[in-house]
This record gives sequence, C-alpha cells and structure tokens, in this order.
Amino acid sequence: MSYKSDIQIAREAKKQPIMKIGDALGIPAEDLLPYGHDKAKVSQKFINSVKDRPDGKLILVTAINPTPAGEGKTTTTVGLGDGLNQIGKKAMICIREASLGPNFGMKGGAAGGGYAQIVPMEEMNLHFTGDFHAITSAHSLLSAMIDNHIYWGNEQDIDIRRVVWRRVVDMNDRALRQITCSLGGVANGFPREAGFDITVASEVMAILCLANDLKDLEKRLGDMIVAYRRDRSPVYCRDIGAEGAMTVLLKDAMQPNLVQTLENNPAFVHGGPFANIAHGCNSVIATTTALKLADYVVTEAGFGADLGAEKFMNIKCRKAGLAPSVVVCVATVRAMKMNGGVAKADLGAESVEAVKKGCPNLGRHIENLKSFGVPVVVAINHVVTDTEAEIQAVKDYVAGQGAVAVLSRHWELGSEGSEELARRVAEIAEAGQANFAPIYPDEMSLADKIQTICKRIYRADEALMDKKIRDQLKLWEEQGYGHLPVCMAKTQYSFSTDPNLRGAPTGHSVPVREVRLSAGAGFVVVVCGEIMTMPGLPRQPSALSIRLNDDGQIEGLF
Repeated sequence: MSYKSDIQIAREAKKQPIMKIGDALGIPAEDLLPYGHDKAKVSQKFINSVKDRPDGKLILVTAINPTPAGEGKTTTTVGLGDGLNQIGKKAMICIREASLGPNFGMKGGAAGGGYAQIVPMEEMNLHFTGDFHAITSAHSLLSAMIDNHIYWGNEQDIDIRRVVWRRVVDMNDRALRQITCSLGGVANGFPREAGFDITVASEVMAILCLANDLKDLEKRLGDMIVAYRRDRSPVYCRDIGAEGAMTVLLKDAMQPNLVQTLENNPAFVHGGPFANIAHGCNSVIATTTALKLADYVVTEAGFGADLGAEKFMNIKCRKAGLAPSVVVCVATVRAMKMNGGVAKADLGAESVEAVKKGCPNLGRHIENLKSFGVPVVVAINHVVTDTEAEIQAVKDYVAGQGAVAVLSRHWELGSEGSEELARRVAEIAEAGQANFAPIYPDEMSLADKIQTICKRIYRADEALMDKKIRDQLKLWEEQGYGHLPVCMAKTQYSFSTDPNLRGAPTGHSVPVREVRLSAGAGFVVVVCGEIMTMPGLPRQPSALSIRLNDDGQIEGLF
C-alpha cells in the first residue's frame, strides 16, 4: 500500500487563517504580527498580560536513543497534542524551529510527519519568520565587533590567540570548521585562527531560548565570554559593547511564532538550540506563555531522554521554574529490533526475540525519567510492518518496568489514532502523581554534577577528567559560576560515548575532552568524546532532490 509523502499531506491541509487560531486562544488580532495568512508572532504586550494566569499541565515528549530505524518524537508530540484536543482538552504544542543545515543534509525537517504535522511545513523548514537569520546576524555582528575592536587598538588587551567566539552560518559546511581569518595585509587586521559553527550551536540561540524577556536577553548577551586577555581574565560581550545592538536585531525573534496543526490546533514553534552542545528545547517564553493559554502543553526535547530530557529537567525546568506532570517516551518496534541487533535492511521481518533483546534501552530511559519524580507513559509509534506479537512484547516489557505502553497510530490516522494515548496521559496528569525535582542541587560542585549525570543517567562507572579540566572547573567556581547546571555534549546514539554501543551498556567510562563556560546562557558545556558543532553534508545530501516543480511548488522536503 502506498502512502502520501509528508509534503503532499501538508500541501492538502485545510488551514484556518492564523487570526482565527489566535482568537481561539484569546489572543486579540492587534497582538498578532502576521507573516502571511498562516503564521504570526505574539506580542510581548500580550505575553505580559497573561503572566498572572494559572498554569496548565506540562507534558514532555522524549524518546529512546535515536536509531536509523526512526522513532518519531516530533510526530508523536503533534499527534498527542491533536489527540488531547480530540478528547475535549484545551491543548497547545510547543516545538523547536528547524535548521536549514539538516533540512538540506540528511535529517530532514522538524514539523512532524504523516497526519500528525504542523503547517505550513515548507515555510517552517525553510526561512519561516526569519528567527534563525536574526540570530545568525546578531552573532555575526558580535564577531565583526570583536575583530574591529582588535583592529582599532585592542583597548581590552585581548589575546588574539584566545578569542573563543566563533562565527556561525545556518548550513552544514565542514570546510568552515577551522579557518584562518584577517589575511591580506595591514588593512584587514591581525591574522588568527578561527572557525564556524552551525547557527543552532550559537550561545545566542541558547540565550534566546532561556531568556524571559528582552531585558533579560540583553543582560545574558552582555554576560557572554568572547575572549581572554593575556592575564587569562575573561572579556565579555558587554566589554565590546555589542549587547544593545544585538538585542535590537533579536527584538522580533524573541516573540513566539503561532502556527497550527493539520487539525487546526494551535502550536508555538520557537527557537532551536542544538541538543548536543546546548539544551535542545524550544524557548522558555513560548512554553511559559502556552501554559497560560491552554490546559495542556505538549512539548519535546532533543534526541533521546539521556540528552534532551535530562537537559529539559536539569536546565530548562530549573531555570524557568517548570515542572512536567507526565513524560511520554517514544519508541518504535523497529528501533527495538535494531537495538536487538537486527540490520536495518531486515527490520520488516517479524522478530519478537530481537524486540525483547532491544527493550533494555527503553527500560533504561524509563528508569532515568522516573528518577526525576515524574510518571512515564511509553508511546509505541506505530509502523505498518509491526506485528501484534512484537507490539505485545513491548507492552509486556514496559509493564514489567512499572509503566504503561500505548500503541499510537497518529502518523496514519491523526488524532483518531492517538486518542487512547491522549486519554492515558490526561488521566495520569490529572491524578497529580508527579513530584518533580532535578537530580542534583545548585550547590553541588561542577565536577560532582558531571559525575552524577554520568553515573545515574549513563550508568557509567565514572567520568574521566584530567587535572586541567578539574582545575578549570574549580576556577569557574571561584569566579561565581559553581551554581550553574552542566550541559553534557556527547553522541546521541548511545548511553556511552561510543555511537555504536547500543542497548543499555554498563561498565563504561565517560571521557571529558573539554569544558566550556556559556556564561550568558547559564550553563557549563561538558564535551565528551567527539562532538561536531558544524555538521557536514552526506555523500548524497537531501538538497540534491529539493526543487520547484512546474507549478512552482516545492518538492523533496521531508
């Protein structure tokens, strides 16, 4: 049986005018800044006006470690949001914006799939409302002002060997990872080594997604460390004087973007920090505003629960005062089989034993999520090749873990296929069983925070940190940064730092390669193993098949 592509389904959507979507949420037309007919930004004035309302219930959607078999976290987030509305709940969805790099590379878009999508799909996966361009421009302004400061006398006495502020572009371009800039003689400045990251890895992106308002945004931008002097003292963005102009460039980007699902339910799509090098969640301002407008807010965190959910709990919830009522962990039968050792080409054949063998990865995530004091529901994202026996094997395993697994067919059927999942999630949320708490306190040392995550979440024997790294952590504590949470940067494919080590490994260690202080965002990045902050394109990038057809419509996006 053939199925329509995501872009075909999205193109057939019967969208409502965005003003009507806003009206259903109680947002006056004058507080919506429309970008065409199907998307709009919400004014800060309106956001301020609802701050004293009670909060709805927050539902986090996360997943097992991603596999080439696919899990469908965003699709499930959208399907659950539609399902909650279908059963009579007032629900909103909050997800991240898509980066151009993965869209034209290999990963594809970030708007859901099948009949559980957010639209307009094409615009969301391309330029959307220009937020990422604004972030790229603000970041680039600071880059230019740093080199300009050095050129005109270097009043801050910056050691040009220790400029830590890299440049960014929103594209996968490996040739820019390491560059030499300011070549060409006296008129072009002082030559030095530099490099590019992808825009979603910018600290500006992380800050925009953690800031409460424009005033908070400007302060955080000023707090960013951009370089070091010869005496090793830090040079901040505010020392360069760039934070005011950067805030001006980010003024509109700070406002959440309102769009809709295929079933005309409201969604905020805002921000998109890298889930490796940053915290991988949509903006705090979008989530906290949605909680004032709906009884249920369904949001997601990047990659598997060991990265995205851990950071959601320990960084975003800690900083924003949020507390999830339920966590939904997404898995597919196909992914269980792959964790059980089945090759991708053979995933279509039934193998209950492989499913059982792969389930410990799911079990580890369930245990970890429960350790935050939040009840867990497993969503089995249905794939047409799943058999009843395989599905039952997952349900039986999850029941043995003290949780419940629900089969959800939202990809194929939309809200009709996610009703059971929605009812179960609402039932647990309304029972008020959550007793959320981060897994480490603010006052714990930075080294102990790292060890806590490695041992409790990754089940490693220890985090390996040499004296240089431990001394750096102690110095930051002496400088007043010891209260910050830690943001682990490691492979998303495994609990370990070996991407090929699937399942639920134990007896491994986590080597810490370096630590970076994101003083503006408010966390310490802990780089474990090999992590790329500028991806490259694959041999056959998606860009090769993306084009306009004879009717001027986009083809090839997914």
